Amino acid sequence: MSSYEAEFNSVTDEVRAHERWFSQSLPMIASENLASEPVRKVLSSDLGHRYAEGWPGERVYAGCKYIDQIELRAIALGKKLFRAEHLDVRPVSGVNANLAVYSALTSAGDMMMATSVPNGGHISHGKKDFGGTAGLVHSLEVSYFAFDKEAMNIDVDATKKRIAALPSLKLAMFGCSLFLFPHPVRELAQAIHDKGGSVCYDAAHVAGLIAGGEFQDPLREGAQVMTMSTHKVLFGPQGGAIASTAELAEPLKKAVFPGTTSSHHLNNVAAKAMVFAEFLQFGQKYAKDVIANAQTLAGRLAELGEKVLGEKNGYTMSHQVALDVMKYTDGGVIEKRLEDQNIICNREPIPGDLQAGRHYMNPGGIRLGVSELTRLGMGRSEMKEVAELVHLGLGGAKKQEVVGRIKELRKGFQKVKYSFRDTPAYSFG
Repeated sequence: MSSYEAEFNSVTDEVRAHERWFSQSLPMIASENLASEPVRKVLSSDLGHRYAEGWPGERVYAGCKYIDQIELRAIALGKKLFRAEHLDVRPVSGVNANLAVYSALTSAGDMMMATSVPNGGHISHGKKDFGGTAGLVHSLEVSYFAFDKEAMNIDVDATKKRIAALPSLKLAMFGCSLFLFPHPVRELAQAIHDKGGSVCYDAAHVAGLIAGGEFQDPLREGAQVMTMSTHKVLFGPQGGAIASTAELAEPLKKAVFPGTTSSHHLNNVAAKAMVFAEFLQFGQKYAKDVIANAQTLAGRLAELGEKVLGEKNGYTMSHQVALDVMKYTDGGVIEKRLEDQNIICNREPIPGDLQAGRHYMNPGGIRLGVSELTRLGMGRSEMKEVAELVHLGLGGAKKQEVVGRIKELRKGFQKVKYSFRDTPAYSFG
């Protein structure tokens, strides 16, 4: 065996090791989920080798007879799922979808509003000074929504005053990375429109909750366009999509291609079509169960003495739970501590970090997500046990105790649910 063949084989060994580890862990990254086995098989199909630049029927490449059918099916299913007049499944990520919106609806130097990163906003909505996509790539000026730290949401009255004080406003971007509660789209949309701005809703984290009818409905609340990731709560392949009103269809289509996307990962398009069908069948129950699990987890952690953010509004109405961990140490240390005990979550900037001089590598909080555990079939009783394990891990309990209990818990949860048939969660090699 040559050294290169050994390297080749090592990759497959490492993938197997990763799957073995995750099968014995609590995967709680809020931006992750599991695709069903049929979806994963489509991702490994020949479509992953092909090109189809442009819109179906208007391709730059030949060989798209079946590819066009697949993409049109994905569009039709997505439009039904989100009750959208227009849907584009070509963006290869949520950030790519946001860039297409910036390109279609704004010009360099225009003003947009969004939530700041320390208050839960996503870096793709950020200023150039901080490496934010909106400022760095599209040269937008960014103003921030006023934020109520106790409610963990946008302050409507204070934000209206900020909007009125702006000389101009081209775009307002709702949606967050730390996203506990529905945003006040309906309450602010008219003020934004009166200023001449368009309303976009970044549903990257909550698209599945919206599709399941359990969060809010931005396109009926004043948003003209909604971007999303197709993974996270929406349990598909990593990718993006854009839903909008019909009047924005043409500028958005051009902004996607040729504006911001060339080849758009056709295996993912097929997988998106399948996931939209799964969600139309199972999404309402799944979304309801996700929120119930998150609320159970948050409540039990609070009972155990953890500082759960958002108490004023019941801790969470999404798939996420946010903890202030400064009584232990910082979020960066806690992230590593929990990972060592097979609890996979992420450090999270929380309100107050900036004023306290805390850096994003060592912020004051952590973020827990329940989407993947829910898709594995866990319910409220398991969430109470998960809360106890997280509590033990935060306090530095013996690794053997925590890891052993997690392995025992996971024995009964090794298949993907909320699909047309239960399939193995980990099936590589």
